[in-house]
Amino acid sequence: MGLTKQKSLLLSRKQKEAFVGYGFVSIPMALFLFLSVGIFFYAIYISTFDWGIMGPTKNVGLDNYRKAFSDPIFLKAIRNSVKYAALVVPIQSALGLYLALLVNSKIKGSKFFRSAFYFPSIASSAAITTLFIFLMAPDGVFNGVLRFFGVDTANLFNQGAWLSDSRTALYSIIGLNAWTTSGTMMLFYLANLQTLDSQYAEAAVMDGASRRQVFWYITMPLLKPAHLFVVATGMIGALQLYDQAILAGGADGSPDYSLMTVVLYIYNACFRKFEFGYASAIGVILFVIIFSLTLLQKSLFGSGAWKADN
Repeated sequence: MGLTKQKSLLLSRKQKEAFVGYGFVSIPMALFLFLSVGIFFYAIYISTFDWGIMGPTKNVGLDNYRKAFSDPIFLKAIRNSVKYAALVVPIQSALGLYLALLVNSKIKGSKFFRSAFYFPSIASSAAITTLFIFLMAPDGVFNGVLRFFGVDTANLFNQGAWLSDSRTALYSIIGLNAWTTSGTMMLFYLANLQTLDSQYAEAAVMDGASRRQVFWYITMPLLKPAHLFVVATGMIGALQLYDQAILAGGADGSPDYSLMTVVLYIYNACFRKFEFGYASAIGVILFVIIFSLTLLQKSLFGSGAWKADN
């Protein structure tokens, strides 16, 4: 009788703890369902209307989507965003991995270098981009360094106007963001590196493996979960490029729409033209692109990366 009562009290205590736990979890989950999932389905709903500043006027079905894919500026925005992501993600990932390996090697002053490498990631994006614009101007520091080494910037194909020429503007922003985001990628890789079991590398060294072989055949496979996380988060962020594009090229993505991105295109449709239905359709298209690429990355890295059991 006493044992049964004790079990009943223990079960009652567990039920109370579970109830309190679910109570705490329910608030952020409700906010997530409303602000993320609910808003997404509401955006799909809005995208089927001709929705202006005064509200919906008529249901247009899929016309907003047809309008988007028939707009050459939108198609160029997609090309710019995909090109930007395809170039900046490998560069920032490689830089992040290199910096993580450097900091993890227990060199003297590693804590200082870890902070120094990470600093650009926490600095204001607007401030860094504004400074970058001055540095890359025709009379800026970058061209001054080129002239110091004997390069005649006035006779270059763009006359030293790196952000004002459609052939170099996007690549300049790629260089900027690869530098500013590599510190964040470094932390992701460093966190994974510090959890790796050193026995594998030590055994390989005892068997005569070189440093390069240890890196390629042991360290890199063990970092598979980190590769997936870094590439996925980097791709998602890259496809949503906005602040550097609008600061360097204005709302029109100048010059010649070379800095027009999908998110900047959404900004123009929503806050300059007040075409909320059309802007929602573009947002849905962007979601489909990001979601599809994320699934592709999952298939490339394998299911083991998700389980983190390699």
